[in-house]
Amino acid sequence: MLTHADLSEKFNADEPRVDWHDETLWWVRQKRDHAAKQIPEWEELRELASVIKNNVLSNLSGYLVEFEKRATENGVTVHWASDAEEHNRILLQIIQQHGATSIVKSKSMLTEECHLNPFLAENGIDVVDTDLGERIVQLADEAPSHIVLPCIHWKKEEIGELFHQHLGTPKGNADPVLLTRAARAHLREKFLAAKVAITGANFAIAETGEFVVCTNEGNADMGAHLADVHIACMGIEKIIPERKHLGVFLRLLARSATGQPITTYSSHFNRPAHGQEMHIVLVDNGRSRQLGRSDFRNSLKCIRCAACFNTCPVYRRSGGHSYHTAIAGPIGSILAPNLDMRNYADLPFASTLCGSCTNVCPVKIDIHQQLYKWRQVLVNEGYVEPGKKMAIKSMAKVLSSPGIFRKAGRLGRWILRRLPFLTNNRWNPWFKQREMPEAPKQSFRDWYIRNKKSKQ
Repeated sequence: MLTHADLSEKFNADEPRVDWHDETLWWVRQKRDHAAKQIPEWEELRELASVIKNNVLSNLSGYLVEFEKRATENGVTVHWASDAEEHNRILLQIIQQHGATSIVKSKSMLTEECHLNPFLAENGIDVVDTDLGERIVQLADEAPSHIVLPCIHWKKEEIGELFHQHLGTPKGNADPVLLTRAARAHLREKFLAAKVAITGANFAIAETGEFVVCTNEGNADMGAHLADVHIACMGIEKIIPERKHLGVFLRLLARSATGQPITTYSSHFNRPAHGQEMHIVLVDNGRSRQLGRSDFRNSLKCIRCAACFNTCPVYRRSGGHSYHTAIAGPIGSILAPNLDMRNYADLPFASTLCGSCTNVCPVKIDIHQQLYKWRQVLVNEGYVEPGKKMAIKSMAKVLSSPGIFRKAGRLGRWILRRLPFLTNNRWNPWFKQREMPEAPKQSFRDWYIRNKKSKQ
């Protein structure tokens, strides 16, 4: 199986794309900073959101039962899914009960996590993603590389060629207005024909049994209002206690994600329209297990804004597909090992631990600390390759002993001066993307001691 290092090396082969990807995401990060500074109480909002989520995680079962009761009273059918397989089976059963062979779906990272699209395709159901970015990667037969900007790794010229092949737009025309109009016309037909629409849910309110979907394109609303059946899929952690708490998260979400004051559409779904069915599928899929891990439970606070993606120097220069999981970036590197330690053991190491992700998180998840803790767990559980484990143990011994550290420093400086080929070679992964520094003649400690004596 290819690791993050392997896949990022593939992404880095196209240096101009890497530079453009890096700069674009940093621009989004700067928009987030500007938006945050417009609110004097920004840090108070972050703290309040964190406290609300702490309360939710400490009382999750009670809020879920309350939400189910209120939603059922509203005429909504509530389903429970323990894992991705059960989630997919429930959706297939509902779709087949209504004789649908084609459905429309708005952006939902949960359905990506559950690999719903390929499952339905195997069972003869055509799924049309209606978010523009999601539709682009779907036409390209790719997974989203970003949870808010799914096709951020694509340039408009490439999208123009893709639309020429699939939607019949003029060859060589990459005008965003023309491409958007073509996508709108293409998707409008799908909306009108679909009997079933699937959406995600950004928030669900225990007090009222309603859920809220935030989009910038209105595609979730179009699908939900035109279809005979609306199915909303949500992770059990999306619950918030009361409607009054929603304002806290809506003020944080869009500003953290894209630098907007608020999403264009924040749509509340409370009960099915006349003649319509509404279903909500509450999905665990490892969340209860994560809740039971005291070091990692805070990761369930995540509101999927992707601010940690946009600021992460590793994500920006390695691309979302290098994480080989539905939710990439720093937060995905915490969530994925909870699902499968063996297959995702590489991801917590795909970080500099600089802490920038923690600094921008709107709900104050200690992301870089959790990445560090996952490294310890994975090493102790034996999910790290022997070479890396041996190197980590060796470094721990060197760094914990001042005497060994000084001797290793002298040896390292001597090797860099006299035998540079021992480090400057293609077998040294550290050297692949770096130029080794010129070795100093003495360590800082030696320089300090010598100068301290000369001044006495």
